[in-house]
Amino acid sequence: QVQLVESGGGLVQAGGSLRLSCAASGRTFSGYVMGWFRQAPGKEREFVAALRWRGGTPYYVDSVKGRFTISRNNAKNTLYLQMNSLKPEDTAVYYCAASTRYAVNSISLGHEYDSWGQGTQVTVSS
Repeated sequence: QVQLVESGGGLVQAGGSLRLSCAASGRTFSGYVMGWFRQAPGKEREFVAALRWRGGTPYYVDSVKGRFTISRNNAKNTLYLQMNSLKPEDTAVYYCAASTRYAVNSISLGHEYDSWGQGTQVTVSS
């Protein structure tokens, strides 16, 4: 059973940075797609970024391109989201997710992901 545990959220001023971590366990993740999603109060869950565990092109929602970087550490089985130049509109609960399926056209779709973490709160003050 896949377990995903996020950490690294917090309160930061606009323009600041945070690095989120997602510790993954329970499987060999080499064939997985790993993603970050977020959900702000009163809004639908939104895709943020995704990466195939074995490597390759990362995928980002347009609003975070150039500011966020998704990466992973194979030895530590950990997924990261480095968030720079944070804006108040980045405020949300951020979730790590894992999928056993890879398709470019559906990589941003939440229902394609089988396992989810509990989320970590990111709050950006103006």
